[in-house]
Amino acid sequence: MKLTVNGNEVEVTSEADTPLLWVLRDELNLVGTKFGCGIAQCGACTVHLDGVAIRSCVTPVAAVANKDIQTIEGQATETGLSPVQQAWLETDVAQCGYCQSGQIMAATALLAQNANPSDPEIDAAMAGNICRCGTYPRIRKAVHLAAALIAEEQSA
Repeated sequence: MKLTVNGNEVEVTSEADTPLLWVLRDELNLVGTKFGCGIAQCGACTVHLDGVAIRSCVTPVAAVANKDIQTIEGQATETGLSPVQQAWLETDVAQCGYCQSGQIMAATALLAQNANPSDPEIDAAMAGNICRCGTYPRIRKAVHLAAALIAEEQSA
């Protein structure tokens, strides 16, 4: 089966019902996407499918053929970190860091749909991503900073 992951076409040999998470981690060695709960409740496995945040732990690989899959590894570019990644660092969001790839992917999807979200909109969009360290106020602050960085990039 052929997949497009982070802009690269790859061929995978996993069974059609294998969760995308395990194809990414075990077959493609893209280990930034994390296993958390295995039932799509925690958000650690969040990736983008055609620009929409999905839970890769419950998405069969057969469902993503011929679609654009983006992982945390695909967020940075040749010129540096994405605005969301940059905001995460500047705001010092991570404590243990385990959930952060999923958090960043969810925030990136939110900002692609809503360039200037309010606190309640951020909270609603990020609600499916659990941070056991409780860095939610810093996550919210980072989303606002990322929105400003994106707006600044677009006006330059």
